[in-house]
Amino acid sequence: MPSLRHERVRELLKRAIGNILRRELSTSEYGLVSVNDVGVASDLHSATVFVSVLGSKTQRHAAVQRLTQDRSHFQYILGQEVVLKYTPKIKFKLNDAIAEGDRVLSLLEELDEKGKPK
Repeated sequence: MPSLRHERVRELLKRAIGNILRRELSTSEYGLVSVNDVGVASDLHSATVFVSVLGSKTQRHAAVQRLTQDRSHFQYILGQEVVLKYTPKIKFKLNDAIAEGDRVLSLLEELDEKGKPK
């Protein structure tokens, strides 16, 4: 079970990275990029940021490309905003949990409509 400090750092990074991405990535170009979760190593030297992108396939592709190319820039901004002994080395992973949830909800609504008597 992670320690209280570990959990607090994880939540702090999640909030800070979410704010950074909201400022740096325009929704018209990259869609809605949101941070779902942050996994932090036990030594706090590295972190995996799970993001989801709501938008078209081109927006999703552009967002993933920008996140991987500008990883060090986002890490630098994170180091400026969050005061920790070590700024964790961040890595972005695409997590389609929100898109999958939307798809499941639309399928359930579709089944509900088909099941209603006319």
